[in-house]
Amino acid sequence: MNLRHITIALAAAAVCCTAAHAEAPAGYYNSLDGKKEGELKTAIHNRVTGFRLVSSYSALPDYFRVTDVYPESNRWWDMYSDIPLYAPSFKGLNREHSFPKSWWGGSTTVSAYVDLNHLYPSESAANMAKSNYPLGEVDRSSTVAFENGVSTVGYPVQGQGGGASRVFEPADEYKGDFARTYFYMVTCYQNLTWKWTYMVNQNVYPTLNNWSVQLLMKWHRDDPVSQKEIDRNDAVYSFQDNRNPFIDHPELAEYLWGDRVGEVFRLGEAPEPVGDAELETPVNGAVLEFGQVAEGATVTSKLLFKGTNIRGNLSLLIYRGDKDMFSIPVTTLTASQVNSEEGTWLTVSYKPTATGEHSARLLINGTGEDGNGSRGVELRGECLAKPVLSAPKATAATDITPTSYVANWTPAEGETVDYYIVTRTRYNDGLPTVEKLLAEDTSLLIEEFDLSDSESYTVRAVRLGVESPESNVVFVSHTGITDATADMPFEAFGDEGCIVVRSIVAVAPVRIYDVAGREVAYIAEVDGAYEIELPAGVYIVSAGRGTAPVKVSVR
Repeated sequence: MNLRHITIALAAAAVCCTAAHAEAPAGYYNSLDGKKEGELKTAIHNRVTGFRLVSSYSALPDYFRVTDVYPESNRWWDMYSDIPLYAPSFKGLNREHSFPKSWWGGSTTVSAYVDLNHLYPSESAANMAKSNYPLGEVDRSSTVAFENGVSTVGYPVQGQGGGASRVFEPADEYKGDFARTYFYMVTCYQNLTWKWTYMVNQNVYPTLNNWSVQLLMKWHRDDPVSQKEIDRNDAVYSFQDNRNPFIDHPELAEYLWGDRVGEVFRLGEAPEPVGDAELETPVNGAVLEFGQVAEGATVTSKLLFKGTNIRGNLSLLIYRGDKDMFSIPVTTLTASQVNSEEGTWLTVSYKPTATGEHSARLLINGTGEDGNGSRGVELRGECLAKPVLSAPKATAATDITPTSYVANWTPAEGETVDYYIVTRTRYNDGLPTVEKLLAEDTSLLIEEFDLSDSESYTVRAVRLGVESPESNVVFVSHTGITDATADMPFEAFGDEGCIVVRSIVAVAPVRIYDVAGREVAYIAEVDGAYEIELPAGVYIVSAGRGTAPVKVSVR
């Protein structure tokens, strides 16, 4: 073991002993006391800058093995994808600057280049799709460029994006994580000159521009600090000797960009509310229904906490009945979160371990005038055996016009289906763009057909969150319907360990993609027969402009 690995192992041992709490060392934040607005932000900046740099950019996976794996597991904790990948292998992952390095010009000499407070492991396809786009909410009424169930990339809703063509929207459970990461970055690096200003201004305070303040504060309030962030903050501190103050003291964001701008920050002291304390929601005896869930699955639901003049923190506890099947990410909500204009959302998870009806109770303490009141919320769910689904049969598109067509399919006989996922693939110059659409019926109107040379679609059935195998592929061209056996200027078919591509005329270029849309082979021109060695799997082969792609399987 070399010296660097010895250092990391010792740090990991230290983290194991301290990760249960998020308290900074005594006096760590004393310099913030009594300050407000820009002076407060600069005090935070002075507190967190000048930290100890990690050994190198290439060594980041070694640090990630402490900061970004699930507890008691070797699975990487990837906030960009839910593909199960496991340490120590870093294959399929990238070192992701969540705050894009291009925004400060990409210099590798800036401390941000190796600052663990905003560096996370990311599955490579999601990382590539995210690019250097700003955070934002994706307009799902228009084309979604990328979506994998955790990360979404697409056009921003009105008023967001700061002029960027697309935005990156993380899953709800990580929106607060990214918001607090960005709060840290625009504070720690407030003196940088920004090359890209989608979310920032060229100033020390407030640095964030108006639209990004509104977005990030909303995410910060709706997704409170989780145990994951607390543990990671402690782990990063063990390596760098600095912390993210917006995890230790989430109320700081309110003093800089939220409801308490203009107020003086007092360390450990919250302003005493004026007026009667009232927790407006949830009401006592409310029921949070999770509905039917497949065995082995996990579903989440959200509960709004909103109050007026709440004096102290609310403590949360799940008890009674099937309490082990329900969980919450935090056991405390602060008064500032609950008293805020929009309140705060608590995510509750239901992970049944047996079939049948289940219930538990969420106890909320601290709701009264003297901080001693309590109320309860009933948690209910039903677990059914995991369904076994057959693939639907995709059928020919109908009602084809220059701008639209109707995708069709036939469900498997006798199976109950909640909804369908239609995977639409557009081809422009042979390049695919994948979009997932939801449908409740057995057909779906596909619009903006005029924006692609040709298209294809497949269908999956979904019941209780379980997806069926994928259907056959139907290709749609502007001259009608094609499929994998239609006559084309070229032909491609799978063989053992390879794909064979043949053409009697010169065709250029030929590209081969895996089912995730990643290009795995490129041939500038095909004139004759070629063999391309590939692992077993399903691939899409496209050739030239306007030619229908071909789906092939390698054995």
